Amino acid sequence: MDEEELTQLISKNFHYYQTGKVADYIPALAKVDPKQLGMAIYDLAEKHLITAGDANVRFAIESMSKVPVLLLAINDNGTDKVFQTINTEPTGFAFNSIMNMEINHRKHPMNPFVNAGAIATTSLISGKTPDEKFERILAFMKLICDDPEITLNEEIYRSESKTGDINRSLAYYMKGNQMIEGEVPAILDTYFKQCSVNVTAAGIAKLAAVLANKGVAPWNGQRIVSEKSATIVKSIMTTAGLYDESGEFSVHVGVPAKSGVGGGLMAAVPNRYGMGVFSPALDAFGNSAAGIQLLTDVIQELSADIFD
Repeated sequence: MDEEELTQLISKNFHYYQTGKVADYIPALAKVDPKQLGMAIYDLAEKHLITAGDANVRFAIESMSKVPVLLLAINDNGTDKVFQTINTEPTGFAFNSIMNMEINHRKHPMNPFVNAGAIATTSLISGKTPDEKFERILAFMKLICDDPEITLNEEIYRSESKTGDINRSLAYYMKGNQMIEGEVPAILDTYFKQCSVNVTAAGIAKLAAVLANKGVAPWNGQRIVSEKSATIVKSIMTTAGLYDESGEFSVHVGVPAKSGVGGGLMAAVPNRYGMGVFSPALDAFGNSAAGIQLLTDVIQELSADIFD
């Protein structure tokens, strides 16, 4: 696929933004223009990135941050400790629900991509202070996205913190049940910041390309994470990456993917492509409305369904 073909698919799917709405429950995201759609594809065979539409527009990473933070937590602690703290099961409950732990009498969050699991993952990042933890997360994001311009969006961070009471309740529930260690305000400060960094679809495509390439950055050959880590994270993306739309997406599209309420999508096609999409209007599941449609078309055009 070349830039012209990708541009045509963006034009074809652009109107789907009208079927969604921006994440207005976070004040800073409510102000984002919904009329945006862009995509980047990193082709591992060609070692080449193509971009089209709004692929270089900066937006809040939000829940897509759960992928690099999980990879960093595994780097810091090893897989055994991480997955003794967090399970890897999908959940039929909302991403910010406490019910999966209460009803199932679980002693751990269900998976790293629901908010409880993501907060627990953040608690595992090495660092003596919240600032040190966040600086390590930020440096890792810059590395794995090959994007030195990633920065904290202070306005998004303030909005996340101001509207984060459900996340506070999740964290205190886990702390009260000895599921996490550390001080809850410090853990949440780091968590709110990691969700509030500005990325681009191009950078997200490169992150996904590292996963698709078994943990190695295809642009310079540097191993960033272990092959085992990349495989585990792609597996969890397949079962839990798109909230309650994960199963349907796996059936009809068939690639490991992760979304964020900032309008981002990443997809890692093993051994072939890393993909990043941006369109901020969200469907009822909290996933990019136009982005899902565009990604579906691209996967079909490239015959990239991993289950075919």
